[in-house]
Amino acid sequence: MTERTHPTARIVVVGAALLRDGRLLAARRSAPPELAGRWELPGGKVEPGEAPEDALVRELREELGVDAEPVERIPGEWPLKPPYVLWVWTVRLPAGSAEPKPLQDHDELRWLTPAEIWDVDWLDQDVPAVREAVARLG
Repeated sequence: MTERTHPTARIVVVGAALLRDGRLLAARRSAPPELAGRWELPGGKVEPGEAPEDALVRELREELGVDAEPVERIPGEWPLKPPYVLWVWTVRLPAGSAEPKPLQDHDELRWLTPAEIWDVDWLDQDVPAVREAVARLG
C-alpha cells in the first residue's frame, strides 16, 4: 500500500485565514454545485511533494490573484470528506499587494468584521476553523 491508499492516510487541504484591518476574507463558492453559494476560507489541496505553506501561496495566487504570506498555522486540523483534513494558516498580504479577486472556484469575496462573521452561510466543515481565525482578529 502507498501512503495515499493506506486507510489512515490523510490528504491535507490548506485554508487561508486572510486577515486585514481587523477583518477576515470570506470566499463564496461557485463550484461544485453542491457547495455553490456557501462561504469558505480560500485554499485547496496540497499536491504530492509540495509543502503545505507553498500550496497555500499557490492556491491563493490561482484563486485570488494575490501573493500572500503565510504567518502561522492555527493549531488543530478539521475533518473534511475522507481522506481530507483542513489545516489553516493566518495569512497577510504584503504592503502594496493587489486586492484579492474571485478568479477560480468563487464568485464573490467579502471582508468581514467579527460582528459580521456569521452573516454568511459558511461551509459546515469551515465553521470550527473560522471560529479559531476570528479569535485572532483581536
